[in-house]
Amino acid sequence: MAASRERRSLWIAFSLTLGFAAIEAAGGWLAGSLALLSDAGHMITDSAALAIALLAQHVSQRPPSRRASYGYARAEVLAAFINALIMLAVIVWIAVEAVRRLLAPSPVIGGVVVAVAAAGLAVNIVSAWLLSGHHSLNSRAALLHVLGDMLGSVAAVVAGAVIVATGWLPIDPILSLFVSALILRSTWMLLRASTQVLMEGVPAHLSYDEIGRALTRLPGVSAVHDLHVWYMTSNRAALSAHLRLRDAGAWPQTLAAAQRLLAQRFGIDHVTLQPTWHEPPTGKRVIPVTPVANNDKPSVH
Repeated sequence: MAASRERRSLWIAFSLTLGFAAIEAAGGWLAGSLALLSDAGHMITDSAALAIALLAQHVSQRPPSRRASYGYARAEVLAAFINALIMLAVIVWIAVEAVRRLLAPSPVIGGVVVAVAAAGLAVNIVSAWLLSGHHSLNSRAALLHVLGDMLGSVAAVVAGAVIVATGWLPIDPILSLFVSALILRSTWMLLRASTQVLMEGVPAHLSYDEIGRALTRLPGVSAVHDLHVWYMTSNRAALSAHLRLRDAGAWPQTLAAAQRLLAQRFGIDHVTLQPTWHEPPTGKRVIPVTPVANNDKPSVH
């Protein structure tokens, strides 16, 4: 149900954005406004971003197969990564063009800029409202594009108004640079978050040491090694580990306790645990986690 609502929101936002991008591009060319042209460029990349998000959302619903045993849920994360890269490219293009316009100002028809940018702002507000209720990295990436475009529309309205009132042309590229700086941080954060998932890093909301420490406190567990915690999708974590046991016969109870601990305390429900009765092989690259009696903290090597 949530997936169908997300898909519907993406489709509506895509249709609105693509439809208005052509109008804004024509208005920017007619008015000679970089702020308006850059906003139209935003809307075009928004359309591409929404198309990528729609494709990824469709692919992610495919069931697991023999070639993709985890399924295709990471398609949404890959789409977020691609969209973040596209957004960075747009920011660089706007910055370069803004500097060129500052060095050599071009005539701008302020009234056209205000009218077209105001209409674009209304389209962006509707699209942002549609996407704001969804929390996957995929929708966050699409929303980031729309919010960046919304800021661009606000900047274009202000630039047009200033030009109409004062005739000061540098306001157009200056506000374009300002908007680019505003969206750069969010773009970088999205790129970092999607990279973290693709690199199978430990989820930001989980502590590797805390999980290892909790597992070593389970009755019958003397040590933990080969502990791995990673993102399966943008909102689901997985874990695997080797638990060294004092008593092999207690493994069923230990396994149940470990699964219950990881699900209830850390929200990890995809768990693979292996019992061992010996130290890890020498020369093998593992991360051992062993409790220390005096301060109950693990030592990680």
